[in-house]
Amino acid sequence: MGTSDKDDFEKFLESNSSKHSEINQKYKWAGILYLTSIAGGSAIFAFSSSLASVKRKDPEWFAKGTEPGTSLALRAFKWGSFYSITGCSIFFYGIWKLTGAANMQEFRYKLGNFLPRIKRNDPPQSRTEFEGLTDLLTYISTDYSEQSKTKTFKS
Repeated sequence: MGTSDKDDFEKFLESNSSKHSEINQKYKWAGILYLTSIAGGSAIFAFSSSLASVKRKDPEWFAKGTEPGTSLALRAFKWGSFYSITGCSIFFYGIWKLTGAANMQEFRYKLGNFLPRIKRNDPPQSRTEFEGLTDLLTYISTDYSEQSKTKTFKS
């Protein structure tokens, strides 16, 4: 193969790669448009079919219209509070019964033995006072980068 053949071959590859990238770009946008239209059509169909089924099942409530936003929010808040308080109470009561504690001191002692110990940091080994959030985040990022550098050099 001569040099002119190599040049021709390189030109051929360049022209084909640019054509392929244009074609790929067109297919990419066509795919995005297709999937978006399918998802939008499905959402519209689902909403309209659920609305029609509600109208068929109970036309009186459908004719009343929607509930005002404040009463809907208040009702949601009440049910949310009820579920969260009930759920947490059952969860914490279950933990209390699983530990077999008779009072709060015994419960604290049993959980203290079960959970890992927290190391005391007295005196503090690093900075504890920062001027602001930016100062804290800068300190954390530089401290982390220094730790990762020392770990890579040690291994």
